[in-house]
Amino acid sequence: MIRSLRFRLAIGAVIAIGITLMLIWVALSKAFTEYVVQQYRTEMTVLSDSLTASVAVKDGRLVLAAAPSDPRLNLPGGGRYWELEEDDKVLDRSRSLWDTVIEEAKLLPSAYAPFQTAVGPSGETMLVLAQESTLGEGKDARHFCIYTAFPLSELEAALTGFHDQLRFMLAVTAGLLALAAFVQVATGLAPLGRLRAKVADIRNGRLSRMVDEGPSEVQPLVHEIDLLLEERETAVERARSRASDLAHGLKTPLTVLSQLVERMTPEDAEMALKQIDIIRRRADRQLQAARLGAERMATADIGELTTKLVQVLKPITAEKGLRWHVRAQGDLHVEADPADLAEAIGNVLDNAVKWARTEIRVDAFRTKDKVSIRIADDGPGIPDGDRHAALDRGTHAGGDEGGGSGLGLAITADIMRAYDASLELSRAAAGGLETVMHFPTKGAKRAAVV
Repeated sequence: MIRSLRFRLAIGAVIAIGITLMLIWVALSKAFTEYVVQQYRTEMTVLSDSLTASVAVKDGRLVLAAAPSDPRLNLPGGGRYWELEEDDKVLDRSRSLWDTVIEEAKLLPSAYAPFQTAVGPSGETMLVLAQESTLGEGKDARHFCIYTAFPLSELEAALTGFHDQLRFMLAVTAGLLALAAFVQVATGLAPLGRLRAKVADIRNGRLSRMVDEGPSEVQPLVHEIDLLLEERETAVERARSRASDLAHGLKTPLTVLSQLVERMTPEDAEMALKQIDIIRRRADRQLQAARLGAERMATADIGELTTKLVQVLKPITAEKGLRWHVRAQGDLHVEADPADLAEAIGNVLDNAVKWARTEIRVDAFRTKDKVSIRIADDGPGIPDGDRHAALDRGTHAGGDEGGGSGLGLAITADIMRAYDASLELSRAAAGGLETVMHFPTKGAKRAAVV
């Protein structure tokens, strides 16, 4: 099935133009052929009538009182011929026939009625018109037949010339109609292109609603898109509010439970505190997910953003003596909210600061269709089997001894999924953890955050 509307319209236009021009060819060809044949029939009839008017009886024999004055009739093979015949006997004929005799028995039907065909003086085919007449009345009536003829090639030459011109005219017409169809299709589909651009602007956060403009045929679609956007915003806001209410509602009971745990035995208290901590982490995670789901896409420069984050962290890492190696190559813009990217990259940098021993390397670069940032440290790293778990809810990148909520890499993974990006964890060349984030440069889409 052809999915392209432009291609469908083009095929329809080609078929319609082809059928129309074919019908025009047939109609004009038939009309012109009939016209030319009628012209020759008229000419031959006039010649035959003039000959009939000159027939007279002399000494009991039919003769012509006066021959037509057309010089072509007096030249051998002159192109116009006549013959007078009575009772299958040739009484007289034009000099142009030379020694050729038109015999009724040898006449054959032709494609150009009412003419018949015969062989001319030079061997060419002639078109012959037979016209029977009667001279006198009653017993004295004399019945005779006059044949008039002309070369078939003369008629066909006229038709060929017309068909050549008609063919050229229809070819030019086909080209002009095809160009007009192309312009019509391009003009007719232009509103869809503008509609697509507006949808892209909405997806990228540059617009909030479609504008009711364009042809009336597109207006219902624009109106439905606006309604869909309004319903989506309402649903997202409602879900966000519920998630926020749930998360905030859990905090107060958790605080009370933490105070009550102090009255338990040390073993029970430790177990209860761990469960409370897990619930608190999940509540924090839901708050983060609710905020992320409500953000709109904008444009952010990863290189500039990373440089600013590193500048903020450098004073903190000065006491540990950490060395920073930062490199950003060229234009590194992506379609994403700067706050979300700052949190995603900041979480990874915080993790690197926590575990690095002597240095941290940060590289931001562009590939064919992605912008990537690589953050590597020389800390203990994460074992191969534990890297996937490091992205799970509430799991610490370096075990429980490092403290913290264990949400950093998990939140980063959520943000990456929300922007159709990818996150890779591997062993760095210096032995620690290497985190690589890949962001699409164009057509980034928002994914559902769960």
